[in-house]
Amino acid sequence: MEIPSKVVESFKSRFGSYPEFAARSPGRVNLIGEHTDYNEGYVLPIAIDRELWIGVRSRPDRKIQVISDTSNQCFEFDLDTIIKGSGWIEYIKGVAVQLQIAGYQLSGWEGVISSDIPIGAGLSSSAALELAAARVIAQLSGIPWAPTKMAELCQHAEQSWVGVHCGIMDQMVVARSKKGHAFFLDCRTLEGQDVSLPNNFTIFVLDTTTRRDLASSAYNERRDECEEAARLLGVTALRDLNILELSSETNKLNETLLKRARHVVSENQRVIQVINACASGNIELVGNLVNQSHESLRNDFEVSSEAMNAIVDAARKQKGCLGARLTGAGFGGCAIAVVESAYVGGFELKTAHLYRQTTGLDAKIYHCEASDGTNIWSI
Repeated sequence: MEIPSKVVESFKSRFGSYPEFAARSPGRVNLIGEHTDYNEGYVLPIAIDRELWIGVRSRPDRKIQVISDTSNQCFEFDLDTIIKGSGWIEYIKGVAVQLQIAGYQLSGWEGVISSDIPIGAGLSSSAALELAAARVIAQLSGIPWAPTKMAELCQHAEQSWVGVHCGIMDQMVVARSKKGHAFFLDCRTLEGQDVSLPNNFTIFVLDTTTRRDLASSAYNERRDECEEAARLLGVTALRDLNILELSSETNKLNETLLKRARHVVSENQRVIQVINACASGNIELVGNLVNQSHESLRNDFEVSSEAMNAIVDAARKQKGCLGARLTGAGFGGCAIAVVESAYVGGFELKTAHLYRQTTGLDAKIYHCEASDGTNIWSI
């Protein structure tokens, strides 16, 4: 992989010289394990070959100036007086704040961001930006790169500065992934394991082109509901229950909380089943479990939408599609489809055509490959 020429040329046009280096962070798609991360459960995401780059040059002062080559927005702030504002720069501010709270002395820099990760699509563009910024700051400030620790600091930044009570999954997979593998994460212990993916299926990302604002959506409401269900059931987190145990305690929850808990508990089980199915090469079972996940997210967790259901249904009707489901927080954004590799030809066009017939919307569909996590590239 080489640094995209667009990154280098954009930096040169903005600042008059080439960048000193660039940081790259991938987006991610979650194969299975949705809304389980903040319940201390299991997830199986994949870092994908949609990515964000920051071309960087150091500064002699303690200011950070960053420009987006897509929106042409330019932001600047002083590391000694970080004030909350609005826009994507808040993710970088939040990272800087957390690193300074952790005791690190930071240096100033200027950079240009270039990204092909769709914004608000559930592909973790925010975590990609956070980890890329953390990687840049660590490189310039002489901070040893510790992926797990940096992922945790970036999560704290999104929670405390941006105001989204996210789990740890996005930051961890962006920081720690390995090319060609999914990343199994125990969100309680933060222990991870690379999971080799079968080579006879392909994962497609299905962008509905509908969007949601995560901070003002029902995401935080769902998290609160899960915490309340765990409290009423007398456990630390819903991760501590299996299906049989939950079934014996249904009288303690109202209908809504029971549905939320049922999704989380069954989804944790599906993650383990998918890992075992990948190990044995049982791609049909992987597809069935992906389908079950969508039904649970739609009916029990209630985070789907008409557009999400329509694109999932359109994908499932194509020959060779093993399974499809929404991915990310829901309410808009993307779904994924698992397709037998022998049938990938025509899948994108046929799915997009059927989706357009159903909704009148134009989907963006592309296959993705498992990518490495955040890293640094020299010019």
